This record gives sequence, C-alpha cells and structure tokens, in this order.
Amino acid sequence: MNETGLEENKKGKYILIRDGEEEDTTELGGLFYKPLPCFGFGIGWFSFLLGFVFPFAWYFATFLYLSNYYRRDPRERSGLAASAIAALIFTVALVITVLVLVFSGR
Repeated sequence: MNETGLEENKKGKYILIRDGEEEDTTELGGLFYKPLPCFGFGIGWFSFLLGFVFPFAWYFATFLYLSNYYRRDPRERSGLAASAIAALIFTVALVITVLVLVFSGR
C-alpha cells in the first residue's frame, strides 16, 4: 500500500478491495442471492411440513438427502436432514404399530 493509502485509511476513508462485479463470476457468487424454492422454505423444510399430511414427502426428501442434492445449495441440508429423521421415526412407528396389530390376536 502506498503512503497516500495509509493516510486515507487513518482519516477514516476505506479502500475498495474487491469490486462487486467479481462476485458474480466466482463459483458460488450469486448462489445465495437467489431465494429458495417452495415459497422460500426450500424443498427440505417444505417436505418436512408437508410430510405431516402426506408422509411420502418425507421419503422424497430423504431420497434427495441421500443423493447429495444439498450440494447444489447448502442451505437445503438442514431441511432435508430433518425430513430424513422424520421419515425414520415414522417408519419405526409404523412397523411397531403393524407388529402390535398382527401379534395382538385380532
């Protein structure tokens, strides 16, 4: 940095390090400026909420989670993981319910 830059910095003026146009050309530059799909929730959280009415949505999100869909947008990871956990809990509860009904003698 030259001497005038140091003097400007001491006066409270800032030096522009990176131009705003560079961010659009980087790999992840504009990725997080786009809103998430499904009303801004993202596919994972939308599937999680929809799964309480249609549990198949949890299995769809689990498939997306296991196929590394979140690598396209890392913001999707938490919602997809929550849906995968919900699918696991639902499956265990369903299996236990079926086993109880089958072996209860009805």
